[in-house]
Amino acid sequence: MEHTLQKEEFIQLLSYGNRDPVKEHTENMLTSELAEIVSEIPEDQQVFAFRCMSRDKAARVFELIELEIQKRLLDVLPHRQVALLLNDIAADVRTSILESLPADLINKHLKVLTQSERLIALKLLGYPENSIGRLMTPDYVALKTDWTVQQAFDNIRENGQAIGSLDTFFIVDEKGRLVDDITARQLLLSSPAAIIKEIADGKFISLNVADDQEVAIEEFKTHNKSTLPVTDAAGALLGIVTIDDVLQVAEEENTEDIQKLGAVEALDMPYMQTTLATMVQKRSTWLIVLFIGEMLTATAMAHFEHEIARAVVLALFIPLIVSSGGNSGSQAATLIIRALALGEVTLRDWWKIMRREVISGLLLGLILGVIGFLRIAIWQLVNSTYGEHWLILAVTIGITLVGVVMWGTLIGSMFPIILKRFGVDPATASAPFVATAVDVTGLIIYFSVAAILMRGSLL
Repeated sequence: MEHTLQKEEFIQLLSYGNRDPVKEHTENMLTSELAEIVSEIPEDQQVFAFRCMSRDKAARVFELIELEIQKRLLDVLPHRQVALLLNDIAADVRTSILESLPADLINKHLKVLTQSERLIALKLLGYPENSIGRLMTPDYVALKTDWTVQQAFDNIRENGQAIGSLDTFFIVDEKGRLVDDITARQLLLSSPAAIIKEIADGKFISLNVADDQEVAIEEFKTHNKSTLPVTDAAGALLGIVTIDDVLQVAEEENTEDIQKLGAVEALDMPYMQTTLATMVQKRSTWLIVLFIGEMLTATAMAHFEHEIARAVVLALFIPLIVSSGGNSGSQAATLIIRALALGEVTLRDWWKIMRREVISGLLLGLILGVIGFLRIAIWQLVNSTYGEHWLILAVTIGITLVGVVMWGTLIGSMFPIILKRFGVDPATASAPFVATAVDVTGLIIYFSVAAILMRGSLL
């Protein structure tokens, strides 16, 4: 309720077109609240609001709004304010905006940066996509090994105004190489005359600038840190990555994996902001692939049309067989993909995984096989549905279910590992894709078992 009133009051002030009251109002609001309200108002009011804000306030609010709004505002705000915003916002936020723009707009915005900021932007944009270099920010406080604690505090007071995180500081040697990190607590509890290298313990964790962003996610999971330093191959300190940046990347990675598990190409924007044409394009590719795969099911059935013609009752159980195999494969694929993502298993564990899944598939298949056998036996007992050869039919269904479920489990568990081995995202082994693959082979298993067991009776 308070948020709604605040929003209405702010919009009313904007409608008056008087800058001073709006500026005063924005300075008294929390940055997060102001960013939320600005994101919801019309574009012309957004422009006026930013023109009324102080320089620092505008930069902090701009950092918090969505990427699409950021890009739109860069197109409509006055040239001078665009220049101020791009120079004032955090380097990693600016990199995210620039890398989403076409080349001509990137060059246009790079021209408004100061020389130092342009060098930073070009450096960050030069790192591979999805690398830690794209994620890091060069805003950090570096301390020299031969400084005293008092000198360190003097440097922090002088250079720490624009730094977002001041709980950890990084110690470098005369060549700028990272040698340790030190917390604010350690500094506060040390004597002002103490030398930095004397209170450092030489134990630190760093990220390599060329590594994939998933490495950063794993390191933050393993170590209880809010900030980690980023170095190059020679150990030179280049920047830092904060937990906030990593949480955002983790959310994007999880969203992408979930979409791939549903046989959908990863959406580049939120669902409601994705155009209908893009949505159809992202979904149609996999649907076509799966449709072609399912056509192989018809081919497999055509191969066994003689058996189906002689024992029509076999056709009744096709949905039961293929769905059981597909479901077991989908289960296994989902479990292994998630385990790979969490680092619970690695490629070297493939044999252990295979052994576990074969045993699991056998036990699950036996459970379903017994249920399938009992289903036929009970129906036969109640109304003689399957005739005099009901027993051999029940045995065929039971054995087939064991084989199909085992096969589905094996395929579902091994396919993600094979993909990862060849450098492909394991999430590509989506549940629908695995289910389609198992459908075809499940039919082959079904009719092969039937041909062997029913020869001389139904066939």
